[in-house]
Amino acid sequence: MTTLDADPGPDPETGPLRRCLVTRRQGRREEMLRFVVAPSGELLFDVTATLPGRGYWVSAEAGVLDLAIRRGVFPRAAKAALKLPADLGALVQGALTRRVAELLGLARRGGAVVAGFEKAREWLAQNRAGLVVQARDGSAQERARFLGRAEVPVVTPLDAAALGQVFGREQAVHVVVAPGRLARMIEVEARRLQGVAVNETSGQ
Repeated sequence: MTTLDADPGPDPETGPLRRCLVTRRQGRREEMLRFVVAPSGELLFDVTATLPGRGYWVSAEAGVLDLAIRRGVFPRAAKAALKLPADLGALVQGALTRRVAELLGLARRGGAVVAGFEKAREWLAQNRAGLVVQARDGSAQERARFLGRAEVPVVTPLDAAALGQVFGREQAVHVVVAPGRLARMIEVEARRLQGVAVNETSGQ
């Protein structure tokens, strides 16, 4: 029996680490995907990891969620027949997309974020950047020109239209978030989304 086929077994939700039901590797809880079983028996994605009930965790990495679904990992871990939405991967991606947009909206209302090449580049030059968010469909050359030699975390979770919607404009390509808790939260959620998005487009 391979590691991926092994019975996941119990995994008490204690401490900062969780074990992936598929890879069996441990990861930080905020960087993984948590699922719970509703009273109706339906498997739900718990985007903020706050819903009651036992959590079933998988890594936010390319192919892992798809593999969990195909191999029946969730029913085996729950020791019960579950209702899995046919579009579970898309539901997860949609929830994470909304989560990233919501957090960016919070940062905007708090004055902790700026969008647009010139304004964002100014923050970057002044060392006021805790995180750079760039449109995933933006020009690779323009994104590289914007960053220059800056050493700051960079994520590309949304396309230019979705990123622009957060700021009430047609599109946005370059966004800088001030250092702090929101920047860290946005980075984590963006990386979870990027992992799921790779899964969705990889054809695995």
